[in-house]
Formats: sequence, structure tokens, C-alpha cells
Amino acid sequence: MTRAQALEQIEKELTTATQARKAGNEGMVRVCARRAAGVAIAFWLERNPRQGWGVDAMNQLKKLQLDESMPKEIRDAALRLTTKVNRQFTTPFSTDPVEDSKIIVNHLLE
Repeated sequence: MTRAQALEQIEKELTTATQARKAGNEGMVRVCARRAAGVAIAFWLERNPRQGWGVDAMNQLKKLQLDESMPKEIRDAALRLTTKVNRQFTTPFSTDPVEDSKIIVNHLLE
């Protein structure tokens, strides 16, 4: 995957997240934010192979949050994206999953 292809996929996910937010579907916002981060992680993994990171975004985000070579801001964003929400789509912290995704994307694709 080229950087341009990764950015195109990420942009599609973030656009879908924006549309989902306008429709009041916060669950889909989180899903799209995770998938966008997953594209960035997959792109990064092609250049920085790691054992056991898998291919799905949730597993990769869980591995990212534990990777001590990553800045704390990146690990924290991955933690927030993997934290379970309740039925009202609230978490133990106030955060925007799209912004967390962008933090990860910007770091891994810089």
C-alpha cells in the first residue's frame, strides 16, 4: 500500500464518521475512527514489522497502546479507541474518537 492509498482509505473512513455523527450514530463514528487508525497502523507495520499484531484494527490498536516505543499521546489515543462504551456511547473520559484517530494517523504517516 502506498502512502497515498492509505490516506485515501483513511479519508473515506473519516468522511463516513462525519456523516455518522451528523446522523447521531456515535457507534459508527467509533467504528470508522478505529478503521481509519487501523489503516495507518497497517501502513506503518508494512515498514516496521512487528510479530503478533494481527490484521484487524482492534488488535492492532491494543498492541499500539502497549508499545513502549510509541509516544504516550499515541498509546493514550489507542487506549481511548479500544475502551468499551456503554449503551449511551459514553466512556470513562471525554474524548472524540475521530480526533484520537487523527493523532495516530498523523504520527504513523508523518
